[in-house]
Amino acid sequence: MNIALKDIMRASERLKPILHHTELDLSSTFSAMTGGNIYLKCENRQKTGSFKIRGASNKIAALVERGEVSSVVASSAGNHAQGVAYAAKKFGIPATIVMPQAAPIAKVQATEGYGAKVVLAGDCYDAAYTRAREICDSEGSTFLHPYNDPEVIAGQGTLGVEILGDLPTVDMIVVPAGGGGLLA
Repeated sequence: MNIALKDIMRASERLKPILHHTELDLSSTFSAMTGGNIYLKCENRQKTGSFKIRGASNKIAALVERGEVSSVVASSAGNHAQGVAYAAKKFGIPATIVMPQAAPIAKVQATEGYGAKVVLAGDCYDAAYTRAREICDSEGSTFLHPYNDPEVIAGQGTLGVEILGDLPTVDMIVVPAGGGGLLA
C-alpha cells in the first residue's frame, strides 16, 4: 500500500478545522539523559486523547467528500472507537462501534459520549471485528479499519507533517509501535 506525501498533505488540510495542533514539548529530563534536545509530541492532549482521531477523521471526511457514506461501523477496544465516534458526530454520520466485552468501561462510556452506538461482542478484538463486519454487511454501512486503510494512514501521517512544521531541523523521530497504526 503506497501513501503519497500529497495524500498526507490533503489529510492535513482536511483535519485543520477538526483537530488540535499538538505542540512539541522540550523534555529537560530526556534531553539531559541523552545530551541532545528531545521533544515530545503529546497526542494524549489531542481531542479524544489519542492520535487515532487523525485517521478516523480523515477517512470519514474523504468518504463525505465523495458522497460514499451514510453510516460507519468500526471495531476497537478504545482509542479508534473514540476517534471514529467523534469524527462521525462531527460529520453527522451515524456510527456503530463494536468493542470486546472486556473493553474498559471508561472507553465504552467515552465512545457513547461522543454519540456512537456501542455493541459489546466477544472477549477479544477478533470477535468484535467479526461482529462489526457482520453489521456492515447487514446494514450496508462502511467499515473503518483502525490501521489497514490508506486514508486512515494518511490521517495518522499528519502528525509527522506537524513535527516537520514545528521543528524543520529534526534529525530523528522515534515512534512507539504498539499495533503499528502510527508507525505506518
